[in-house]
Amino acid sequence: MTTPTFPATTLDHVAETVRIPAGHHIHLIGTLALPPQPTGLVVFAHGSGSSRLSPRNRFVADRLFDANLGWLLFDLLTEAEAEVRRNVFDIPLLADRLRHATSWAHAQPATADLPLGYFGASTGAAAALVAAAHEPRIAAIVSRGGRPDLAGDFLKHVHAPTLLIVGGADEVVYDLNERALAELTGEKSLVVIPGATHLFEEPGALEAVAEHATAWFTRHLIAGDTTVPTRQAV
Repeated sequence: MTTPTFPATTLDHVAETVRIPAGHHIHLIGTLALPPQPTGLVVFAHGSGSSRLSPRNRFVADRLFDANLGWLLFDLLTEAEAEVRRNVFDIPLLADRLRHATSWAHAQPATADLPLGYFGASTGAAAALVAAAHEPRIAAIVSRGGRPDLAGDFLKHVHAPTLLIVGGADEVVYDLNERALAELTGEKSLVVIPGATHLFEEPGALEAVAEHATAWFTRHLIAGDTTVPTRQAV
């Protein structure tokens, strides 16, 4: 298997390593980056088998930074926990970790007053939706190639505007996202990236993800537009 390459990211800002308390003497390692005058903060939830070092999530994060949005990438599991396969699919556990990160961000002087959004990939999208169902402070959610179906009945309790992004060639995940879209009761949209597979490795696919995510967060974390789109293909 060849290693995918990604367009150049923005590397001229200083990202800070942080430790997020998650209860029971557990601390999760993360990376926080804030532009000089951030207008919002996006907390990332990576998928199974990934981590805060995901190059795809980092690519999107840096595009958000360019739009004056801060970001927090963190490991949902400790190294020992990640070795246990069932943990990477334990959506309630992952959602709980995301809520701990949310509380941590609200307790930090630099981020306490920032509108918050979640960006979830794969199983991380389900964790983001479950966490948001319990977390009224979340102003927007974006899912990349996500498994929102794994959020189950919590989908009906998500009130934050939610954007589902799927690849046009990722047929199984597309079907799951289309069904989940019908379950969501708040503002929602489904964007299909033509020809893209699950990892969005095709030329231009990840750029399209970043563009749509940035527009969604900019709109809902800053402008507060409440127009309700339901489905979109690009």
